[in-house]
This record gives sequence, C-alpha cells and structure tokens, in this order.
Amino acid sequence: MSTWAARLDNPLSARLRDPAATGALGIFLGAFAAFLAIPPIEARTVTWPIVVGIVAVALGIWTVSRGRRRLGWGAVAAGVLGIALGMLATRSSTENLGSAFDATLVAQTFSFATPLVFGSIAGMFSERSGVVNIGLEGMMLMGAFWGVYGADKGGSWVVGLLVAAGVGGLVALVYAFFAIHLRSDQIVGGTGVNFLAVGITGYFFVELYHNNPVPNGVSLLPNVRIPGLSGTGFFAQAIGDLNILTWASFALVILAYVVLFKTPIGLRIRACGEHPRAADTVGINVYAIRYGCVVLSGILVALGGIYLSEGPQGNGSFIFNMTNGRGFIALAAMIFGNWRPAGAFGAALLFGFSSALALKLQVYSSSAATLFQILPYVLTLIAVAGVIGRTVAPAADGKPYVRQ
Repeated sequence: MSTWAARLDNPLSARLRDPAATGALGIFLGAFAAFLAIPPIEARTVTWPIVVGIVAVALGIWTVSRGRRRLGWGAVAAGVLGIALGMLATRSSTENLGSAFDATLVAQTFSFATPLVFGSIAGMFSERSGVVNIGLEGMMLMGAFWGVYGADKGGSWVVGLLVAAGVGGLVALVYAFFAIHLRSDQIVGGTGVNFLAVGITGYFFVELYHNNPVPNGVSLLPNVRIPGLSGTGFFAQAIGDLNILTWASFALVILAYVVLFKTPIGLRIRACGEHPRAADTVGINVYAIRYGCVVLSGILVALGGIYLSEGPQGNGSFIFNMTNGRGFIALAAMIFGNWRPAGAFGAALLFGFSSALALKLQVYSSSAATLFQILPYVLTLIAVAGVIGRTVAPAADGKPYVRQ
C-alpha cells in the first residue's frame, strides 16, 4: 500500500483536504509571513514573506472554491496583509522591531481591548434580545465619570465600580423605557443617550471639579499579580500584572457564551431577538427579557467606562468626552464577531492590538502608526459588507414588539 492514492488515505492528508483546516492553515501562514522579519526569526529579505504569503493566498483561494467563503477570503486577506507587513518589517532595523514587538505589546493589547470587550458583550446581550443599543458610547462615558467620582468620594475603587454600574444600569433603564415601552426609534433614542451623557458628564465635571483634574490619591482599580510570574521574563511582563477588570473581561466572554448558548435563560433571550411573537406564545415575557438585557448591557458597558478613568490608562482622572468613540468601536467589534462572544473578543483584541502597535510605532514611524490605527475599521467595513462572509443580526433586532 505504498501508492500515492494510499498515502492520501492517511488521517493527516484527510485533514489537509478539509476546507476548514486548509483555510485555518492559510490564515496562520498569512500571520506568520508578517512576523518573519521580527525577532527571533529575523528573515531580512522580502523573499520569504512573499513566498509564505502567496502560499496562504493559494490556500485561501482553494478554500473558497470548496464553498467556505468566509474562511477562504480570510486566508486570502491574511496572506496579502502578511506580505505587505513582512515587506515593511524588512525595512526596519531589528532593534526597532525588537522594541516594538515585545512582551509589553501583549499587555498593552489587553489593556486597550478591555473596555471594548465589556462594550461588545454588553451590546450583544441587548441585541440578542432584540434591542439595538446605540447608546453604549454614552453609557460608557457615564460609567467613566461617575465611577471615578464614586471612588473619589467613597474612598474605594469598589465604591466606584458600584456607582458606575448603578448609573449605567439607570441610564439603560431610561433608554429601555423609550425603546421597549414607548416603541421609539432605537437608533434615534440611542443617539440621544450619547448626547445626553456628554452634556451630563460635562456639566457635573465643571460643577463638582470646576473643570480641573480629579484630585490625586483616588483609589485605583488594582492589578492582579499571578503567583510565580515575576521578574523580566516574557510571560511576567505580558500577563503577570494585568488589571482586575482585564481578567474580569476574560471571564465575561466565557460566562456570556455559557449563558447565551448553554442555559434556558439564554435560549429565551435569543428567542426574543429572533421571533418575539413565538416566544410570547410559549409563555416567555418578551418585555421583561428585553428590559433585563438592556439594563445588563448598561451595567457592563459602564464597567468598561470606569476602566478608562480608573484603570492604567486613566490613572484616576477624567477628561471631557474621554471615551472618544470606544462605544461605537465596541459595537463594530460585536458586528465583526457576528454577535457571538468569542468572535467579539477576537475583534476587540484586533482593535486593541492595532492601538497598542500604533502607540509603539509612533516612536519612529508616524505613517505606520496611522496605518495600524485605521486597519481595524477597514476590516470591519469589509466584514460588514459581506466580503468575508456576511454577518447576520438577530431577525428581530431593532424591531419594537407589540403584544396582541
């Protein structure tokens, strides 16, 4: 049985003929092409990124021809991007590359991604129940201000968390009343929440702090050190001292998946977002489910907001409109991830990685930094347009329900 046909019958060859495995291999090779010029490999010629990237593109085209469009086009995009980034990397010195791609880049990626994870999971719960929550930006901003105010006056970051969560839930409850009970346009209502939050936080920032920085000494969100990871090692610098809300965001992704897809309440939430009349027919209280999910989304996104003011980036300070569009970016991550926790988490990491790398690249290449800042938005537009597999929202998302 040493013939070529017999060799193709072994398990490894069978896996390689699987379009899913081939597409995944193409994505991996595309990413690998981008890192060939980076230490420790340090391939200082453009030949290798081009060769590996072409192989990734070929695998992607083969996967598309077998009907797996989303995975195949992802491999093609990864191959093309890997070639471009690999060629750019060969034009930089190994010292600059080593300083950019180090353990702190991983830690900063998680740091930038943390508020986006909270925001995307928050939006997911709301939209899975059938309510579009465009007001995530405003709720995040309210959490940022009232969280740091609570920590300042309450003397503890725990008080700040509770105040932020309470305010976020309260704003979400008001929005839910208009969107669910009064059946107002959810896009317009969410936009109104965003403008309202800018006005409220701006007014009280001037009224309570006279437009000056929050006084020093505010209790900050603590970092959690992993026992045994200390010193200057890679893992110690990458994950050895992450913020408590960063670890909570990891747990939130797992918990959201379990709740939405492995529990009866998750089935009820998804039923209300897909076919609320059928859900009502079998005895599910659609209004209660939607109210609960919208309020929960406000609480979660407000926790992402307090991370901006009380976490490593904010360091106990508040700046006017400091969310700077992160609520909308979280919505984009949710759409990019196709309304699923793991996908939203991956998209948030992509946004976080681009922001962290842009921060690193500013030292010696402002143009490259700008490129990485816009990359996630371009990929989001591509994904939403359906080039890499069409994203499908819940069927009743954004549609008010009237009980008959």
